[in-house]
Amino acid sequence: MRYIALILLLFTGFLGEARAQTPSDAAPAKGAPTAATLEQRVADLEAYVNNGGPKAGDDKVAAGPIAASPGPGHNAFIMVCAALVLFMTLPGLFLFYGGLVRSKNVLSVVAQCFGLAGLVAILWWAVGYSLVFGKNFDGSFLGRIFGGSEFFFLNGVGSAPNTDYAYWISQNVFSMFQLMFAIITPALIVGAIAERMKFSAVMLFMFGWMFLVYFPMAHHIWGITGEMNGVWNAKASIKAIDFAGGTVVHMTSGWSALLLCIILGPRLGFGKKAMTPHSMVLCAIGTGMLWVGWYGFNAGSALASDGVAAQAFMTTTLAAGVAAFTWGALEWMLRRHASILGLCSGAVAGLVVITPAAGFVSASAAVLIGVLAGIIPFLAVVYMKSKLGYDDALDTFGVHAVGGTLGAIVTGFLASADVNGNLSSNLKDIVGKTLWLEQFKAIGVTLLISLLATAVLAYLVKALVGLRPTEEEESRGLDISDHGEEGYSHNS
Repeated sequence: MRYIALILLLFTGFLGEARAQTPSDAAPAKGAPTAATLEQRVADLEAYVNNGGPKAGDDKVAAGPIAASPGPGHNAFIMVCAALVLFMTLPGLFLFYGGLVRSKNVLSVVAQCFGLAGLVAILWWAVGYSLVFGKNFDGSFLGRIFGGSEFFFLNGVGSAPNTDYAYWISQNVFSMFQLMFAIITPALIVGAIAERMKFSAVMLFMFGWMFLVYFPMAHHIWGITGEMNGVWNAKASIKAIDFAGGTVVHMTSGWSALLLCIILGPRLGFGKKAMTPHSMVLCAIGTGMLWVGWYGFNAGSALASDGVAAQAFMTTTLAAGVAAFTWGALEWMLRRHASILGLCSGAVAGLVVITPAAGFVSASAAVLIGVLAGIIPFLAVVYMKSKLGYDDALDTFGVHAVGGTLGAIVTGFLASADVNGNLSSNLKDIVGKTLWLEQFKAIGVTLLISLLATAVLAYLVKALVGLRPTEEEESRGLDISDHGEEGYSHNS
């Protein structure tokens, strides 16, 4: 029976081969595209490896199997990067911030980070992703603020790529990667207003802030029709660049944090009694998590595991290391010791300043950026804050606003098309020449949007639910007053 089956199989194959060679089957229907050739399929494979656009798929050549589906390698890379960015907030940021507050407020920081993760996820699903990365508002008044409505409730956001942003990444993966940026940005503001803003007020303020600040700014800088997307929108009115969020993430949160903490007022006893961190161990662990997660933040913004991602990985490492060393060296020269807080602050400052430049600058430029990141935010945190007297509890302004602004400026001077060929598309006439002017324009817009929206929202929330707990509740700690729990139990 085995021999009979083998003979039948061979016979069937012979008939199939003969049928395939008949002229009627070999000739395509009139006007139909011809099948992709081996050369075209190889070209598509090369495009996948190099993160370029597929070559087959026009009206004359049928798209090959590679061009018709997302790439598993790039998808896997971005999913890992998305997880790393979430890891920055949960648990990286809440451990970093949680260690810096007093023990009676550690859970309030954790709760605010978790609460914002949930709130932003809901907003992103409902409208946020579409407002940032849609485009059907283009040409209308709304199009000067938001992207579009075509992806509301993630409608149509499936495994097929959105080729406006990436040829080889599933759109649902891309949308989740971008969600993690949207989660961490408002969470950064928590550092400035820690220990004295009610949980309900934080959630209500951040709800409005996402619509008035984050969604418009993310669209302007990263949306395909964004007014400040100099790399990909040839019609952009401001041809700025921001690789991974110097303006979108750090400047918006940092400048909003400064104004919000001023409107909120200082903590009870600020300047009169010590408000030292309750656990530098937690802070140091959180810093390490932030550094690790930042590779997803910066390298992942290449949207492929390609050469640009590799460059961003390298520059991120160099800037963070150099800045941590520089900050510690300054402390040693001025105070004869390098503190753990200083080393942690320097590392985060280096990560912040390199963020807008990571995929655009050389290794040597990253070292220079690290030196600047270790000096200028240090001066803002150590001297400017005490001179001006504002209560930025955990130095969100000094590190993120000052660092983000510095990063946007130096990116304008140090970005090179030799490092990232995408700068040769719409920006070839200004890179290395007048790009820094476009960066200053983007900085001005970011400041205007962030500060105006923060002022309006802060006073609105104050009128609706109040911003602060009572003095008694603040003295007891937000862990008990807002959440009915304590971070540490001292029961035997």
